Amino acid sequence: MSSATAADYGWIRSSSSLFAYALEVGYTLTLVRGVSPSEVFRIVGAEPRGECAGLDALIHEQQGFLDEYEQWPEAFLAGAFTVRGEGGDWTLALEFGGDLGTRARLMEALSAGTRAVSHSSNGGKPMDFFHWYEDGELRTTFEWPADRTGSTPDELNGVMRQVGLDPTGDEDPGIDQKAAVLALTERLTGVRVTEELLAEAGYRVAEVPEEPVREWTGLTIDITDAHGERTYLNIDRTQL
Repeated sequence: MSSATAADYGWIRSSSSLFAYALEVGYTLTLVRGVSPSEVFRIVGAEPRGECAGLDALIHEQQGFLDEYEQWPEAFLAGAFTVRGEGGDWTLALEFGGDLGTRARLMEALSAGTRAVSHSSNGGKPMDFFHWYEDGELRTTFEWPADRTGSTPDELNGVMRQVGLDPTGDEDPGIDQKAAVLALTERLTGVRVTEELLAEAGYRVAEVPEEPVREWTGLTIDITDAHGERTYLNIDRTQL
């Protein structure tokens, strides 16, 4: 297993780092074992848009894509390439302003029979998330290390401490939490993400459609008052 810690990812905060763009505008980075980039895009229903060489070129493609629309598009670009990691080849997919790695339905499909790990940020807010899926099941996810959910929310606690994340919430102010999340991802995948790797990779590019909004059919009212009296009521849409 990798011995990565937050210190190995201090480069992401350099003002000259290409990752600085991802942190500024928001990103999602997803790693899937044993599934090719073209198969990842097929599973998520993405439309191929050719290839580009290097992260600079992917950022240029992203900016050009946004310029095609007067308003924010109902899709986003993702770039993906193959990288060696624990147990074989992995696909690394990176997008800016997208949410491929945070969609439960897609991550369940991508991780069927294998492992998928993602981390993300929505930019300046910020909201940062980590997701680990195994065999189609969400095992551990969190925004804050102390607030974990999933089928095995505590399984990574030991590894989290090793990379610099405290699952009790008693965070060390000297630890870069984002860098620690990248280190945690490396521990689970064996993939060392470096500035050079992202800068020099050949990316397959595809347009990923936004997840359709499900039409609501009704609402549930569930209220318990101070005396313990509960009001529970299902209201169908046709009744409103």
